[in-house]
Amino acid sequence: MLFVISCTDRPDALERRMAVMEAHKAYVSAKPIKVQLSGPLTSDDGETIVGSFFMVEAANRAEVETFQRNDPLFNADVWSSTDVRAFAKRIDNRD
Repeated sequence: MLFVISCTDRPDALERRMAVMEAHKAYVSAKPIKVQLSGPLTSDDGETIVGSFFMVEAANRAEVETFQRNDPLFNADVWSSTDVRAFAKRIDNRD
């Protein structure tokens, strides 16, 4: 089952985000869950990070929540809010 995770950064989170970024990358690379797509959410300038986005494949919501709770960004209190939604993919135009 696919899930989309959208996270919004706290206004003062950039320094904490950068401090744990390597740990976050290592965590996601260790494949605790199958990440289909992920990356930072940005402001319209395409550079200023304002959050995080993940599309993951998991058996259930509990797996997604465990994945998120163990992420170094979560533990560094980077995100002010997170939203997890089940996702039914209809079109995939990635080349």
